[in-house]
Amino acid sequence: MAAQDQKPIGSGFGGKTTASEVLAGIDLTGRNAIVTGGYSGIGLETVRALAVAGARVTVPARRVEVAEDTLADVAGDIEIASMDLADLRSVDKFTREYDETKRGLDILINNAGIMACPEGRVGPGWERQFGTNHLGHMAMSLALAPSMQRADSARVVCLSSTGHVRSDVHWDDPHFNNTPYDKWDAYGQAKSANALFALGVDHRGRDVGVRAFSVHPGGIFTPLQRHLSEEEMVQLGWKAPDGSIPPQVQAMFKTPEQGASTSVWAATSPQLNGHGGVYCEDCDIAKLADENSQRWEHARAWICDDEKAERLWTMSEKMLADA
Repeated sequence: MAAQDQKPIGSGFGGKTTASEVLAGIDLTGRNAIVTGGYSGIGLETVRALAVAGARVTVPARRVEVAEDTLADVAGDIEIASMDLADLRSVDKFTREYDETKRGLDILINNAGIMACPEGRVGPGWERQFGTNHLGHMAMSLALAPSMQRADSARVVCLSSTGHVRSDVHWDDPHFNNTPYDKWDAYGQAKSANALFALGVDHRGRDVGVRAFSVHPGGIFTPLQRHLSEEEMVQLGWKAPDGSIPPQVQAMFKTPEQGASTSVWAATSPQLNGHGGVYCEDCDIAKLADENSQRWEHARAWICDDEKAERLWTMSEKMLADA
């Protein structure tokens, strides 16, 4: 049903809405949240907004000391734990320790990610972007399912991207073992997988009070671009040859707080009660792309496909079981 549900609902928000504006009037006191990558870029702004609204926010971090320094001045109830999405043993340790607290988990935001990095391997030989962005988050999310079911209701938000337009999942060779590696195709595959995983979570969770959404946060200059050279960003049109940001890019790109808003909206908004499994952008459900859609907007059909969501789930479960 995902494709039929892929219709804007007229939220009243937009592309330049901030996370704090989304949360105006929403009290998250007593709610527990986890935000991966919550100590830089839009993840940091997501944590800040949730904490100000009263949530207790846990930030699993690969670089704990950096997270502690970055979050030291952020107001609210924030705790930091050690976890590396590329290391399943650390994912297992984090999720076991969280489960032992016996808290309910109301909000899980799978925000962390890497983009267009050089070819690399994680785990038992998984392609680095697919392994970190998708499989690491899947392993964590599945292990946190009991905590989510302890909540009255829970939402999972998976950060996808307009990058999904670049590539469906490479079903026959997701780890580029027999295909020449292309960093943008690998990123596109990982972002399509993030959206399909949210759809799969929603299939399984809706009857037990867990709904899931995928999100395109928008174009934002953050540390996500760390693997891109200045020359590449000029070629992409994001920067001028002198390093400045062209006016049309400034108009299109968002600030980190604006970039956090769709994640926060998907995680908390009562407007989404009764919805799930859909891809969101600019604080609304995105429309299904048609011949008039621009490259950077709307949901492509392959991330709204129930059968593909189930195929990815089965394939990924086997990868995790074999790891």
